[in-house]
Amino acid sequence: MSTINEQTAANVNAWRQRGEMLRLNNHSIFVVDEGDITLPVIVLIHGFPTSSYDWQPVWATLSKNYRLICLDMLGFGFSDKPNKRNYTIHKQADLVEALIKQKSLGDFHLLAHDYGDTVAQELLARQNEGQGEGNLLSACFLNGGLFPETHHALLTQKLLLSPVGRYINALAGFSTFKKNFSSVFGPNTKPSEQELQAFWSIINTNNGKHVFHNCITYMRDRIQHRERWVKALQAPICPLGLINGSVDPISGAHMVARYKALNCQLDYFAALDDIGHYPQVEAPEPVAEHALRFIETSVADS
Repeated sequence: MSTINEQTAANVNAWRQRGEMLRLNNHSIFVVDEGDITLPVIVLIHGFPTSSYDWQPVWATLSKNYRLICLDMLGFGFSDKPNKRNYTIHKQADLVEALIKQKSLGDFHLLAHDYGDTVAQELLARQNEGQGEGNLLSACFLNGGLFPETHHALLTQKLLLSPVGRYINALAGFSTFKKNFSSVFGPNTKPSEQELQAFWSIINTNNGKHVFHNCITYMRDRIQHRERWVKALQAPICPLGLINGSVDPISGAHMVARYKALNCQLDYFAALDDIGHYPQVEAPEPVAEHALRFIETSVADS
């Protein structure tokens, strides 16, 4: 276990102090909600295996003219982390909708990443069916496995999903995490030791190391519900945007090519050269600027 330094611990604690613990669907869920209630709303959904802390680098820019709301999904960050292998994308979408309802949100925009992309696809599918909570105005996806056939999972991820997953997870420590996590970043934007310590510290909060082999069952969900979630992108009720780190080995330029080949709606696209799987961490200013431009264009065209 890596020893987190004082400054990194202070940064993590500062983020935690900005949030609140809400009771959503019988679970204690960490939520950050900042900005005047009269401002338009962006709901941000994080990826695997990290947390809402991922949005900290883009927060200041996005929050200038928007109310920002994010949560740590079940099994992640500072939220409850039941040690059970029954996490599903649908349950995570239920949590997001419970948050939208509890906050009495009307119109809102979505900005999602990685695992959060899949949750956003389910939310979009519900909105398309007229059954979603609130009124989705736009959805913007950062790097993520929108299509199971283009999701190039790491070997570690495949092993965690297998029957020996809990044993692989038990053996994994900070050094393994550091190697695997860093490998999906761009060549010139690798996470610093301090950033890695912060991510690892949050992952391990609430005895959370089991998150890896339990939550990774989302990879099966993507296969099972592929048709539903692809259709959500092909005929959405709102504008869709992609901001993609092109050199991401998991869901980079090859995922964008598949998106276009499947005739999914694409109202805004930004390719970030030399950026990997975590664009909001690797290139926060360009990501925030593109996200705002997409949202503002979407609103202007509506």
